[in-house]
Amino acid sequence: MTDRSESPQPRSSTTLGDGLLDDFTTHLRYEKGLSEHTVRAYVGDARGLVSFAGARGVAITSIDLALLRAWLAEHTRRGAARTTVARQVSSAKTFCAWAAREGVVASDPATRLQAPKAHRTLPTVLAPDQAAAALTAASAVTGDADADAEPIDSAVAMRDTLILELLYASGIRVGELCGLDIGDVDTARRVLRVIGKGDKQRSVPYGDPAARAVQQWLRHGRSVLAGARSGDALLLGVKGGRLNQRMARSVVHRAVQAAGAPDIGPHGLRHSAATHLLEGGADLRVVQELLGHSSLATTQIYTHVSVERLRAVHRQAHPRA
Repeated sequence: MTDRSESPQPRSSTTLGDGLLDDFTTHLRYEKGLSEHTVRAYVGDARGLVSFAGARGVAITSIDLALLRAWLAEHTRRGAARTTVARQVSSAKTFCAWAAREGVVASDPATRLQAPKAHRTLPTVLAPDQAAAALTAASAVTGDADADAEPIDSAVAMRDTLILELLYASGIRVGELCGLDIGDVDTARRVLRVIGKGDKQRSVPYGDPAARAVQQWLRHGRSVLAGARSGDALLLGVKGGRLNQRMARSVVHRAVQAAGAPDIGPHGLRHSAATHLLEGGADLRVVQELLGHSSLATTQIYTHVSVERLRAVHRQAHPRA
């Protein structure tokens, strides 16, 4: 462990390489508590930076601001989106700050590195009637399965209905949904215990339709799919293991397409839930807490969605629009 009370001395370049990236990965995963998706992105960016430096004969210990800017400029020249470059800036800042603390570099070269201002686009959201149609379609499928289908098909239909209901009712992320255990569902109070980004825990309520879907799944569906690999997972795949995010996304896409709604995924349902909450009069800070946003500025984008919807209706309906 580096003595933080003294200025660290740069480590020899012979000690660097894949081992350095392994250490950085451990730092991101266990010290910063970032999601696996973010860890993969940051480590991939750090690996690209190290490769870029090596191709120019620059040791990792000698990375400076000029090289960082050249690395970003190369991505921009190749047509990388502003959001991608902004993420690479964040990756570089995190990597260089960690490298300085660990003595890999004498000082942090990324302190004056700035990200480009991203063009913020409004998320695609369903109208309330479109969301209702998607959920109704899923419920209808479940009813048919209960009556005629094989037990596994019926159980899958119940599970798929629960996926739609919980995502829209709570606005949680698909990764948070798939990570739920049975014990995370307080059926008496109708509250989910969710572990979000940075391993932060929050409580998220859900309503009557989702509560009915939970009861249906726990009483009649889950036991059909459960097996030795199930553990305490709330949602299961057909082989009995914890449901993966890819399958949950597929469920959402199929449901909204069946309802004739715009093709959105789980994050689109999250956007829709947040927008509908605000349109219904919810306080912005309450929505921030429900969504697990660390910054209120992130939540404020949904107020713009609501305003844009009002403007669209005004343009279509008002005689002097």
